[in-house]
Amino acid sequence: MTVRLDDTTASQVSTAISAERFRQGSSAVGRVLTLVIVADEATQADAVRSAAEAAREHPCRILTAIPRPGRGPARLDAEVTVGGADGLGELAELRLRGPLSHQVASVVLPLLVPDAPVVVWWPGAAPDDVSADPVGRLAQRRITDAAAAPRPLRALDVRRTAYAAGDTDLAWTRITPWRALIASTLDEPFGKVTGARISVMRSSPSGVLLAAWLQRGLGVPVEVHTSRGPGITAVTLSTDEGDISITRPDGRVARMVRPGFPDREAPLRPRSVEGLIAEELRRLDPDEIYGETLDELPALAAWGKYGDRRVPAAATPAAKRRPAAKRATTTKEAPGTAAPTRRKGRS
Repeated sequence: MTVRLDDTTASQVSTAISAERFRQGSSAVGRVLTLVIVADEATQADAVRSAAEAAREHPCRILTAIPRPGRGPARLDAEVTVGGADGLGELAELRLRGPLSHQVASVVLPLLVPDAPVVVWWPGAAPDDVSADPVGRLAQRRITDAAAAPRPLRALDVRRTAYAAGDTDLAWTRITPWRALIASTLDEPFGKVTGARISVMRSSPSGVLLAAWLQRGLGVPVEVHTSRGPGITAVTLSTDEGDISITRPDGRVARMVRPGFPDREAPLRPRSVEGLIAEELRRLDPDEIYGETLDELPALAAWGKYGDRRVPAAATPAAKRRPAAKRATTTKEAPGTAAPTRRKGRS
């Protein structure tokens, strides 16, 4: 059932959620976290739909804050849904109008599930430094999406320079299947890797992150070439025994070719947003591999010229904002370090 509250307060919204839970005989005990979505009217509907699907795997309270700046008076309008037809647990859509649109954290804070972790997701535009944002400071995890920005690589560079433990980006989550496939390919014996190439659509933050991850793990230069897509279309590892290649020209099925082994195929379809969010909610500790991959970006030969020429080739290293992590030291050690360091629960 949906309850509409016009010109209300956060206290009244909290009371409405509790009243609906009591009426239905449910409680907040089963809520494992609070997911806060900060979005505009253009992106909030799809974001809520994706979050509702992810909530089937991770029961949570979803608070959607929709700032509506303007010259009018401060006003809060809310819609509260508990136990919707789609299986949604608790959802509060909050429209903050006028000066109140700049006080999202103050409105959200009283509505958090007590003693439960908080995750904040910006499906569209996000602050430059999400960890310093008032809403971001409430959260253990902060999710952005560089691919949703007008200049994706510029947005990725902003994420790099302002990185703090707990930050992540859906551009990174999208390449989990690619990372898993590459790591499994290198589980078999292989010759010394001397270089690598990636073919990807222009200005793809996921492609650049995959190149940086490979360069950091294998210790060899990685070239980035532009393709017509969709997304990442090929990864080739050059070895002294021949090339190991993974190609996906149709965006659905990947073909793996390597010397001395039969060709193999594996499904590799584009991932849905609800699947990406569900993956990010599986663990709430910092993603150190993502942070180290961001650190590797300035060392990538294509970084200063690929896609967006305004991206600076060097900036303040993100490593200064977190403890240094161990790095792979030899080519032969790279396969052993690549697979275990992927997030638990990731495919």
